[in-house]
Amino acid sequence: MLRRFLKKLGYAWKRFRKSLKKKQDPEEYQKKAQELLRLPELYRSGYIDLFFADESGFNLEGYVPYGWQPKGEYIEITPAKTRGAQVFGLMGLGNEFEAYTYKGSMGSEGVIAFLDDFHSRIKKQTVVVMDNAPIHCSNLFKAKEGLWKEEDLYIFHLPKYSPHLNPIEILWRKIKYEWLPFEEIESQQDLEERLEEILIAFGKKYTIDFKK
Repeated sequence: MLRRFLKKLGYAWKRFRKSLKKKQDPEEYQKKAQELLRLPELYRSGYIDLFFADESGFNLEGYVPYGWQPKGEYIEITPAKTRGAQVFGLMGLGNEFEAYTYKGSMGSEGVIAFLDDFHSRIKKQTVVVMDNAPIHCSNLFKAKEGLWKEEDLYIFHLPKYSPHLNPIEILWRKIKYEWLPFEEIESQQDLEERLEEILIAFGKKYTIDFKK
């Protein structure tokens, strides 16, 4: 009876969503979001190069994607506890992509080393958008930001608790839930080899239409 009554009121039985919205500072969010909207305009006008940066981990333990399966049958994925492969990526809206892979946990020193390498090849003023993870906001990282700024590399920090504003999150989801055939992967080595193939082929075989 209660279910029928709630359905008449327009309610539906579905899973709650995780959200960081209540942790956001509304004023900071609005200010940063408006500034962020301006960056693609500057990029398309040719004033800057624009990249979105983030880290992501890949292993055989936690990813069980949805997929079409014959009725009464199940596609099985073999889980495995491993340290996993970590990727630090820099992605442009034109599907430009630079990836750095590593094992173990990442610290500010590693991110700085990757950005230093990236910085050595920029050709004009370049903005890198990234979140406020502790390794992106340490004293060591902030000191390096000042040096990069003097050499045309600018770090734009997203408002706190707003990972959804970083388009590279779309890339991570595509890799984990569409492009990696987890049902065919049986070892961490196999996963890393297939992941590397995707990272190299992104922009050619694998693309995202950000205009949508």
